Amino acid sequence: MMIERGKILIADDEADIRELLGDFLEGEGYECLLASDAFEAMDIFKAHPDIDLVMSDIRMPGKTGLDLLGEIKDLDNDVMVIMISAVKDIESAITAMSKGAYDYVAKPFKLTEVGLIAKKAIEKRKLVLENKEYQKRLEKMVAERTMELKNALYKLDQTYIFTLRALVIALDTRDEETQGHSLRVVRFTLKLAEILGIRDEKLLKVIEYGSLLHDIGKIGIPDAILKKPGKLTALEWDVMKTHPSVGYKILHQIEFLEEASQIVLSHHEKMDGSGYPLGLTGDSIPLGSRIFAVADTVDAMTCERPYRGALTFEDASNELLRYSGIQFDKQVVEAFHSVPLEFWKQERKIMDQKFFDNDTDYIL
Repeated sequence: MMIERGKILIADDEADIRELLGDFLEGEGYECLLASDAFEAMDIFKAHPDIDLVMSDIRMPGKTGLDLLGEIKDLDNDVMVIMISAVKDIESAITAMSKGAYDYVAKPFKLTEVGLIAKKAIEKRKLVLENKEYQKRLEKMVAERTMELKNALYKLDQTYIFTLRALVIALDTRDEETQGHSLRVVRFTLKLAEILGIRDEKLLKVIEYGSLLHDIGKIGIPDAILKKPGKLTALEWDVMKTHPSVGYKILHQIEFLEEASQIVLSHHEKMDGSGYPLGLTGDSIPLGSRIFAVADTVDAMTCERPYRGALTFEDASNELLRYSGIQFDKQVVEAFHSVPLEFWKQERKIMDQKFFDNDTDYIL
């Protein structure tokens, strides 16, 4: 028994021709379906979605082969269509090919010629379908690999976050005077960034990490200086002022913290160049550091210290205005004052409660 090589729909209003073609092609191993006009052909086509090839006469009553071609291509553009034309109607056959027909044969034709064209058409159809199936498998494989990569990156991010949490908690535990400061200043800094219209997720992460780890360099400062209750000597102050550089050295070798390390290095710079350690001025100070400077000052002033009580947010507001353009970026100061002070007071209460509850999940 001959293996079926494909399914062919033959549409021709001349019974002798469609039956001749049907008998010949069935003898070549194809399954053939016959239609006497374009209307019947369309009904058969819709009922048999596995048709590989349509052979249609161009001139048929009621609806032409060109009309049938258009309807078939609308339903399934991958189906091959061969037009059958009279010698005098070659122009229409060429038009059909420009509209998507695979080829045409002219009457009178040789059956061997028709068989060869049909064979090539179905081979092309199968190749197109195989390529589409391969593309689907490839897209599925890419989607699966992409998801695996996303999951791996998520797990890596979680590892980074746990590491950062541990660093911050260790630092806060060592410096009791400023416990919770790093976490509060992150929230203030990100709120200011939001008010300033920063939407770039990568930049926001850099600002977040830099703000969170701004004092990581204090790990390298001796306890005798870090925890000294009185005023530091000039020499001790010089040592204390090394903590931005120490923090930078710790972080800049870690790839995902390299950009954040620039904020750590420059978080004590001032707009007029009087800051440290580099004496940067104006826009040469990273944007994240300029935003952080305002957030850091607000939190530091409104926190209680052993040597003074907590100042009010009104006091902090006045300090920002007094040193706007000197110590602080004017645009960031304006962003701070663009919302009511009650907003910042409420943010502070939220963070104090989380810290009191030991809710470390809110870190990052």
